[in-house]
Amino acid sequence: MVQLQNTYPLYLNNKAVQPNTDLAVTDKFTGEVAFRTALATPDIIDQAIAGAVRAAEPMAEMASFERQAVLDHCVKRFRERFDELAWSLCVEAGKPLNDAEGEVTRLIDTFRIAAEESTRNYGEIQPLDISPRAKGYYSMWKRVPIGPCSFISPFNFPLNLAAHKIAPAIAIGCPFVMKPASLTPLGAIIMGEVLAETDLPEGAFSILPASRDGADLFTTDERLKLLSFTGSPGVGWDLKARAGKKKVVLELGGNAAVVVDKDADLDHALARIVFGAFYQSGQSCIGVQRIIVHADIYDRFRDMLVAKTKTLKAGDPKDRETFIGPMISEKEAARLDKWIQAAVAAGGTLLCGGKRDGAMLEATLLENVPRDTDAVREEAFGPLAILSKFTEWDAALAEVNDSKFGLQAGLFTRDLHKVMKAWDKLEVGGVCVNDVSSFRVDNMPYGGVKDSGLGREGVRFAMEDMSEIRNLLIRLEG
Repeated sequence: MVQLQNTYPLYLNNKAVQPNTDLAVTDKFTGEVAFRTALATPDIIDQAIAGAVRAAEPMAEMASFERQAVLDHCVKRFRERFDELAWSLCVEAGKPLNDAEGEVTRLIDTFRIAAEESTRNYGEIQPLDISPRAKGYYSMWKRVPIGPCSFISPFNFPLNLAAHKIAPAIAIGCPFVMKPASLTPLGAIIMGEVLAETDLPEGAFSILPASRDGADLFTTDERLKLLSFTGSPGVGWDLKARAGKKKVVLELGGNAAVVVDKDADLDHALARIVFGAFYQSGQSCIGVQRIIVHADIYDRFRDMLVAKTKTLKAGDPKDRETFIGPMISEKEAARLDKWIQAAVAAGGTLLCGGKRDGAMLEATLLENVPRDTDAVREEAFGPLAILSKFTEWDAALAEVNDSKFGLQAGLFTRDLHKVMKAWDKLEVGGVCVNDVSSFRVDNMPYGGVKDSGLGREGVRFAMEDMSEIRNLLIRLEG
């Protein structure tokens, strides 16, 4: 057990500042206040943005090896503080300990990848003699940092989803201001503490817990050149509408589907789907929500899935045997509980789970649920998955696409022709073959289409969003 502090600061222009202790953060399992952090006022946010503007030129002028050294330092310190980071996730996010340790590992991976990519900002030489008028002309282009960035990160992966903004920004040379989720600010604050140990230019970073009402400058301030938001679709699209001229990257919600074909390895599919649907209490935008199973194996696989789901241990996330911890709040658990009851009332069959105690909601499986219910159409963001059956591959793909979301999808099949057809037809940002939609490696391009967002994360791809192409035209005389 790691002892957390009673209070934590915010980070303003690289420095720890404790103007107040106004943000109370609860232990999501007990509901008790675990610690308090400083809460940024609009004046503090304004100072941070001004600092980022001042830092833009010195950040852009840092050599690649200097940015790499900062990121390497973070990797070293996160490894040294591994247990503290994992414990903070257990407390502030209610994340089961095994999942929390997995997220710290991914945090380290993300910064390690960024350290490598910081020296790979390549450009291109392009001949322009495509016609007689351009004979003797050449073009060279490179990527330059876009400038001060604004980051807003969510509660469900408070370490790694913040890292997917912070690490690429440092790698490409962009100063930033970050608003971590008020429910789970500690991971980002610890990252700020580690960054403060480095030689980044003053103003290169600010970590600012803030209320939603007080954080409008993160979106509207014209001094910021990019807004990167991860969170709910309703909030994300509203922010885009108010962001003005700045570039906007959105990583939003989903109700991801997996398809299990009749030739699939059912034991493998079972293990991965149980994980994908219920790890960290289903609070993942790419968590498995819809399970579409071939009719020939449907009954057998349904029974396997129900039996396995019933074995999942729920309880205190600090217990290493716990698989299902609390949802982020009792309000969210009550919301999903209401959706489950409405799905059953509409004709759905409850296969297992469905009981709630405060913020704890059992791992729940439903079948025969009408497609117009919230449980199918909206993002559950909790421990709920819904089964349906198919007979034709095209119909299965159509059912995956029957969604306003499009983040990732999973396929379990041995038929390469079906895989390639799915890759062509599925309206998603990524197709995972013989794995679930919720699998992600932190260097791959990640993001969605439709209501699931704009742009791609994954360190290299985020660096592209945080930079602009600057062209050099050369005419060779003579």
